[in-house]
Amino acid sequence: MSYRRFDNDDIVVSADSITSPAWSNNAVTLSTYVTSSQAATDSGKYYYHVYNTGSSDQEIQFAIAYGHRLGSGSGLYDASIKGKSYSSTVYGQFRTLINGDEDTDFSFLESGTPTTPASVHFISIQRSRFKEKILPGSILLSLSGSAGDLKLTDNSTTETTDSFVDAGRVYSLYSGSAAGTVISTTIEYGKVYPDVGLIALNTDKLVADNFMGAVNVTSNYTTVDGKETCLSSLQSGSGFSLRADETLSSNFIFVRARNSEFNYSTNPSNITGSGELRHSTMIDNPQSYISQVGLYNDSNDLLAVAKLSTPLLKDFTKEALVRIKLDY
Repeated sequence: MSYRRFDNDDIVVSADSITSPAWSNNAVTLSTYVTSSQAATDSGKYYYHVYNTGSSDQEIQFAIAYGHRLGSGSGLYDASIKGKSYSSTVYGQFRTLINGDEDTDFSFLESGTPTTPASVHFISIQRSRFKEKILPGSILLSLSGSAGDLKLTDNSTTETTDSFVDAGRVYSLYSGSAAGTVISTTIEYGKVYPDVGLIALNTDKLVADNFMGAVNVTSNYTTVDGKETCLSSLQSGSGFSLRADETLSSNFIFVRARNSEFNYSTNPSNITGSGELRHSTMIDNPQSYISQVGLYNDSNDLLAVAKLSTPLLKDFTKEALVRIKLDY
């Protein structure tokens, strides 16, 4: 027998939640923010990639984009068409992604009253960094301006009911002393969307409170645009802490070799040219060594191979049980 079909009881599925530091090199806190030549390309008109280092082994950590509801704070596509700019495209793109429509503008609470700022900064975490989702309660984002250092954290630890938008769960960013520890809920300085790895900042309020440099909101802006004001505020801050959260699914496959199965070697060298066993002692007392297990589909296509660290002796007096774990 060369193949054996698995029974339903031979396969067990499990799922575990795994959290880990989000940034490269297993760093919980990112304190170095570096841009590259990408900022000078066409894509740099929409967003900046931010790296963990300027060396050759640099990796993208997140991207910064600036959106303006009326199209200010960036260059225009056409000088004769006001309001059609890179910032208006960014605002509209994230509005559709997060809210699921083109009409619901971003709003933030200030002293309990919803406000609709024209300027919004977006921090999009690289997928390889946050994996499946951002771990709620792990965010501590530091922004610094002339008013000093402002630390922002999400309110997931105090919310009894999750709120949802088209992009999934949403939590508020408030002033905090540590990750998950909110100091004041008076001003909603931003929102975090953990399921898509996205942060939206209430730029107008951050600028008004002097935690971020002012954005030039003229219609033709070419020197220092909105993305750079956020980057400068981050670089002056004390760091950005974040953890990733993912569900690791595992298949445990139990391979059972009964005493009467898999006792004859399938190695072609074990058979003579006339079709007989090369060693006569194997006729009444066959033995084989299990060194690997192949997993096949119904068409007998090999899908995966599990190798044993030590070959396992098998004969009619022995049964074998091999457990295979597949993570994905």
